[in-house]
Amino acid sequence: MAARQGYREDLAYVHDAGFGRFAELAAPFLLAALGRSLAPGCLVVDIGCGSGGWARRLTDAGYAVLGIDQSRALLSLARARAPRAVFQQGSFLDIDLPPCDAVTALGEVLNYCFDERNGPRALSRLFRRVHAALRPGGLFAFDLALPGRVPGGGPAQGHRAGADWAVLFESEEDRGHRFLTRRITTFRRVGRGYRRGEEVHLQRLYPEAKVAAALRRAGFSVRTSRSYGRFRLPPGLAAFLARRPPGSGSAVRPGAATGHRASGGNAARARATPAHREVDRPGPRRRAPPPSLPPGRGRP
Repeated sequence: MAARQGYREDLAYVHDAGFGRFAELAAPFLLAALGRSLAPGCLVVDIGCGSGGWARRLTDAGYAVLGIDQSRALLSLARARAPRAVFQQGSFLDIDLPPCDAVTALGEVLNYCFDERNGPRALSRLFRRVHAALRPGGLFAFDLALPGRVPGGGPAQGHRAGADWAVLFESEEDRGHRFLTRRITTFRRVGRGYRRGEEVHLQRLYPEAKVAAALRRAGFSVRTSRSYGRFRLPPGLAAFLARRPPGSGSAVRPGAATGHRASGGNAARARATPAHREVDRPGPRRRAPPPSLPPGRGRP
């Protein structure tokens, strides 16, 4: 089943201009977490990379980056912002994950149902695939929207505007079925007028305890938080820091090969594709193995 397109050209522009600070605020904590166990040159896979703000911070820190997103328009912005990263369009549910040292998914990207197959079983399969791709000691860091994301269930309305754009959004939560619907209307200046666009985004909401249990079944040690360091997450979001335990065997390369070129200062090769609940211990810092790519790239 093909994934539906979200974040088309105008919403991608608005998101980049007005909603791009999430990754920037999370970056100091996440870069410190990566730096405790990884050396520059290691490969980080960024699922739902958006317009590339986090990918740029990673390449500036010396990491090789493979960014994945379903939106062609966001990927176009990402390639301009982080030219040393590799980007690929596709659904996180079936894209091949290369052997890597860390995987990130920032801005509740795993909640989105642009791919209608997304759900608890699909998410559990993704956790197993990430665990297989990570080298021992590797980090999987992401955040999710939880039930209760919309206070009172909504509808909750909001708006923002910039010099050449405006956006209206309405969020409503179906608490019985654990879905959130977000209706978005954009206005973007084109010539002397404004072009209007509309998108409807559906998110599946996941209970925190069930997500943590699924990660443990996949083989991770897990801790959860309501912040990335000093960056307190918006209400209804939780961060998950999952680590493949050191000494848990070699990374398995799932799926079929496709070619990409990654770089974080070095050419790299890869296959395409504040209270904590628990504390895990990162593996020892190691020198970067050369990531390999076969021949062949926060939200309203």
